[in-house]
Amino acid sequence: MADLLEFLRNNSYPGRGIVVGNGRAYYFIMGRSENSRNRVFERTPDGIRTRAFDEAKMRDPSLIIYSPVRKMGDSLVVTNGDQTDTIVECGDFRRALETREYEPDAPNYTPRISAILNADGSFEISILKRADDRCLRSFFAYEGVSEGKGYFISTYESDGDPLPPFCGEPMEIDMPEPEEVWRALNEDNKVSLYANVNGEVTLYNKNLGD
Repeated sequence: MADLLEFLRNNSYPGRGIVVGNGRAYYFIMGRSENSRNRVFERTPDGIRTRAFDEAKMRDPSLIIYSPVRKMGDSLVVTNGDQTDTIVECGDFRRALETREYEPDAPNYTPRISAILNADGSFEISILKRADDRCLRSFFAYEGVSEGKGYFISTYESDGDPLPPFCGEPMEIDMPEPEEVWRALNEDNKVSLYANVNGEVTLYNKNLGD
């Protein structure tokens, strides 16, 4: 069982991360460039979206402006990109992700990470990443998780140039509280955190003073 807080404290840049637990879903974004750091989360009717904190400083909205969280019927979809919309519009998690691949941001080729939480407590986590110039699509299905436990996946293993993609299966973790995750993220690189605890949503935005 991994200690997520310890992992985050000792990792300056895991990039974007998804945490799924019993009645819980967290999603955080980090940034190294001014463009990536110039963001906040804001609520939408069916979830959240990213937007520029200072529109005058926005340079390239592609890959950084999207809806990370949306409802799909009784399910909740959480991703690190516009594949959220692909999944919701398709209505089928796996079939939708078969049409997508990693992000075209060479040399990093950022993986697309996604999760869907179902009303019965089951969930799936996926990562689409580059391997030998092809897209490796991995899916992990869970029938549920015990109270106080969860799973974590991020886009990167750590900081680097190019950035090394997340490897292996999602990490099984002891589920921390949202404010603990926010405090554990690198102070220079953290941007925003979404936390859904039994339907109650809290947003943390560094640019808004959180």
